Order: sequence, then structure tokens, then C-alpha cells
Amino acid sequence: MMKSRKAKAKLIILLGVIWVIVSLPLPWIVNNPLVSESQFFTILGIIGIVSIPFIALGVVWTLKPELTT
Repeated sequence: MMKSRKAKAKLIILLGVIWVIVSLPLPWIVNNPLVSESQFFTILGIIGIVSIPFIALGVVWTLKPELTT
């Protein structure tokens, strides 16, 4: 039972990290010299806030898969 919980926790963390990384528009931010540091942090904040519901859904569906049907 404990091994399964650890595996689920690792999976949830991995999926959350992948979601945040994939949602970052890094090529646009890094390759554009006109993007200031304050704009960069604003974009990161917006992406973080938008990602919260999707990460929460992933956690809930991983812990209780019967909710997806």
C-alpha cells in the first residue's frame, strides 16, 4: 500500500512539472530582446495561476480514477 502511494505521489509531481514546463512560452520569451524582466515574471505568474486547476484535476484523477467516468 505504501509503495503504491509513493508511486502515485511521484507520478503527480512528475505530471505537474511537465505541465508547467510545457505551458511555458520560453522560445518567445528568451529569443525576444524586447521582453523585459518584469514582463517575464508577469507571464510566469499568469502561467502558474492558469496551471493550478489542471494540476489539481490531475491529482484528483490520479487518486480517484472513478471520477473521470
